[in-house]
Amino acid sequence: MKKLLSVILLGVALLTFALPRPALAGDVAAGASVFSANCAACHMGGRNVIVANKTLSKSDLAKYLKGFDDDAVAAVAYQVTNGKNAMPGFNGRLSPKQIEDVAAYVVDQAEKGW
Repeated sequence: MKKLLSVILLGVALLTFALPRPALAGDVAAGASVFSANCAACHMGGRNVIVANKTLSKSDLAKYLKGFDDDAVAAVAYQVTNGKNAMPGFNGRLSPKQIEDVAAYVVDQAEKGW
């Protein structure tokens, strides 16, 4: 019995530490910092000071961002990267990791209702 338990624990340990972990879609806490430094001037609290009716609410993001319903983080990341209309693109100003993080933060906040 003791030997069986040892084998099971060894198996669990190997699976836990030996297998690669999947990459996280974005770090929400890091994204909050990126948002505060780069986006909050126009989007404080999920609002939009330039085009008031295009907020960062979940319903507006779904309405205005292509692919939001399929992959919300990717749709927001695309918008942040490339910009559109009055919003500038942040490609080159933010790293791909920062864009991924801020997109995760925006989607997280939209899910919570800002």
